[in-house]
Amino acid sequence: MRILVVDDDRRIVKTTCDILKIKGYEAVAAYSGEEGVAKVKADVPDCVLMDIKMPGISGVEALKQMRRIAPALPIILVSAYAADDLMEAAKRAGAYAILSKPLNFPLILSFLSLLRKEESILVVDDDPEFCEMLKEILTLRGFKVETETEPRSVMAHLDKNYNLAVVLLDLKLGEANGVDVLKDIQAKYPGKPVVLMTGYRQFSGDPIEQARKIGAYTCLYKPFEMDDLFRVIEEIRLNKLKNVLAVP
Repeated sequence: MRILVVDDDRRIVKTTCDILKIKGYEAVAAYSGEEGVAKVKADVPDCVLMDIKMPGISGVEALKQMRRIAPALPIILVSAYAADDLMEAAKRAGAYAILSKPLNFPLILSFLSLLRKEESILVVDDDPEFCEMLKEILTLRGFKVETETEPRSVMAHLDKNYNLAVVLLDLKLGEANGVDVLKDIQAKYPGKPVVLMTGYRQFSGDPIEQARKIGAYTCLYKPFEMDDLFRVIEEIRLNKLKNVLAVP
């Protein structure tokens, strides 16, 4: 992974880059907001660590320009001190977090470790053809995908791989009820993101509301647009990453 470090203090840049290199990352240095934007334009990195207050354009302005080049680029701003209005502007501009100096490197490294981790998804549906179709599409998007058609075997999948990023769970699994499977998941793995799927619009009442109260993330109605699914998965991923950085 390539991490771009942007700060007008060369000592901070060197120290940060040295630590990242020791931990196995490729670290790229930039000493102004303008130089940081130019480096993103030339070759988009996997993440940016950038000072919020610098001569020339600020970290907030640089962030806005970087976002226009690479909208999904994770950008973390850091500062020894910053005015509240600047901090608020940074959040509105899409900063993953605003961290204080000196940097908490264990926190940063935990974030980067999660960022590069392969995302795994479990598809639970009693229709084998639907499972394979969804697996093929998600695999092409870079996800590792497991499938399960037997409701009683879902927990075994989670026990083997409790780091699964998302569970895609059909609401009607033959004679079984997806809400009951959801209860089992949330009882053992509270907070596990579970996205319900259903082709039955008449389920838009009590079962869906019951599932939401138990902890379902959302519900998608079949046939759904794949872009909607990708948006939900990305939203879950971003929430997880921001939680690592303790973003309020």
